[in-house]
Amino acid sequence: MRTGFERLLEEPERWLGRARVGLVANPTTVDRRLAHAVDVFHAHPAIDLRLLFGPEHGIHGAAQDMVVVGGSRDSVTGLPEISLYGNSFDSLSPTPQNLAQIDLLVFDIQDIGARYYTYGATMALCMRAAKRSQVKVIVLDRPNPIGGLQIEGGGMEPGLENFCGLYPVPQRHAMTMGELARLYNDTFGIGCDLEVVACEGWRRSAYYDECGLPWVMPSPNVPTLETAIVYPGMCLLEGTNLSEGRGTTRPFELFGAPFIEPRKLVGELQRYDLPGVIFRPCVIVPAFHKFAGQRCGALQLHITDRRVFHSYRTGIALLVAVRSLWPDAFAWRTEPYEFRDDVPAIDVLTGTPKVRKAIDEGRDLDYVMRIACTGTEAYDAGRSSALLYD
Repeated sequence: MRTGFERLLEEPERWLGRARVGLVANPTTVDRRLAHAVDVFHAHPAIDLRLLFGPEHGIHGAAQDMVVVGGSRDSVTGLPEISLYGNSFDSLSPTPQNLAQIDLLVFDIQDIGARYYTYGATMALCMRAAKRSQVKVIVLDRPNPIGGLQIEGGGMEPGLENFCGLYPVPQRHAMTMGELARLYNDTFGIGCDLEVVACEGWRRSAYYDECGLPWVMPSPNVPTLETAIVYPGMCLLEGTNLSEGRGTTRPFELFGAPFIEPRKLVGELQRYDLPGVIFRPCVIVPAFHKFAGQRCGALQLHITDRRVFHSYRTGIALLVAVRSLWPDAFAWRTEPYEFRDDVPAIDVLTGTPKVRKAIDEGRDLDYVMRIACTGTEAYDAGRSSALLYD
């Protein structure tokens, strides 16, 4: 299997010509020998690299979630590093002044297959800005690390668009970044000059550890493939007062709060017959983030069969269970979340206030899931024409 980056390097003139190039990159922008595209492009006599752009967490992937990243210069090449994650929604897009300096914007970042992972939104905003400035976009594709078959979740009601989801695609969308770019461009009407350099040899059924590629952390709290597998459901905890395990060594696989009694919660979750996962009761003391330094009753998700595990259903089940067991202690997040302060964070993540309201009303899991998995009509209609792989 070869990534789009590796394919481009075989014939850079074919894809880039003599264009002035901007590169959207982070630590995952490497070949299989871990050579980074910034160094490879800068050293290549046929590539005219002018600007570097970094998404959330920065080009070097060092910043934590929702931490503003400033601009800088690359210490080796001297190229400008332009942050696409500042303190306002406008800061998330390249400016016309940036784009006036280039002819092509190359995007090469590893996604993890979940709508709320913000790199997909960064790509879409780059495409929108490039359309306005008449700059071509080339997406160098990479595998979806959790496969391209299993779709989970629902869409998004109008008015809830956000940096965790600009378009109503499911929480587990089962598409690569290149396929998402095609979907955004055609079905959702961005309409920029887009070209995708597809992977060679990737199968939709393949998880990342079946691709022969090294795993590079796409962000500080996604250390392993297992994190990516649970993330489409466990990210929902960001919309609550539960710790999603940030500040531990297994974020999103571990979760908890001071008020949780772990064995009681395991007993409740066993009633839901969730496939492919075992919940282990434990205790965590997060080093930072929610409940830093506090002892929390917790569970760890142990995935026993990733091909039958339903991450989104599991995440919703956790919310239903904790809300039913500790209704006075459990709470929805009220602080601003990814540049939205006018709606609860959980509504931003689920795409509808109906999920939150159903859980608060004590509805059962099946009822909540029926609500949570609606609103994907546009995605359903456009997905097949955007796909690149079997």
